[in-house]
Amino acid sequence: MSIVLDTPTDAETGEGPSLEERYQQLSDQWPDRKVEIVDDRIVVREVPTTAHADIIFRLLLQLLPMVTERGWKVWNDVALFLGPQLGRYRPDVLVVPPDPGLWGEDHVFGKDTLLVAEVVSKSSAHDDHEVKPRGCARGKVPLYLVIDTFAGRVRLLSRPGDKGYDHEVEVRLGEPLELPAPWSLTLDTAVLGG
Repeated sequence: MSIVLDTPTDAETGEGPSLEERYQQLSDQWPDRKVEIVDDRIVVREVPTTAHADIIFRLLLQLLPMVTERGWKVWNDVALFLGPQLGRYRPDVLVVPPDPGLWGEDHVFGKDTLLVAEVVSKSSAHDDHEVKPRGCARGKVPLYLVIDTFAGRVRLLSRPGDKGYDHEVEVRLGEPLELPAPWSLTLDTAVLGG
């Protein structure tokens, strides 16, 4: 379940804190929740279910040998910096090189990631499939992976541009999915289906 929050305003001036200020306040207020800016909305998501966590675990089992071999890092629940006035997403999985560029202490530049992955929950389907890919493409995230067990599919978006990703591969759960360079890795999506 997710909560979308409206920004409160001052009754006399009609003004309130900026979206960025409100985001920071809520992140500090709810450190145990996933707080994101998605399409000019602040969204607070519950802690994921065990089924959600199992899918992430099975994805990581496939990624970790190459991540370890190349000295990359896997982060979860770290915010992406996609550019000024763009969203602040906290993907389920971020793979980054040994020394990615950071904005502040807790946001990694989208262009400095190697893979961003989202596991769709019932409350996040629209954002994970539509809104976040547009923002990640504008932020130059090179590979955006969406695992959707509800729809029985896995999508990989690549070649980011200002209007979105130029290339998409979609497979049904159970079909292999090739991650392009620098990965050159075939994902077994059958194990991601539950």
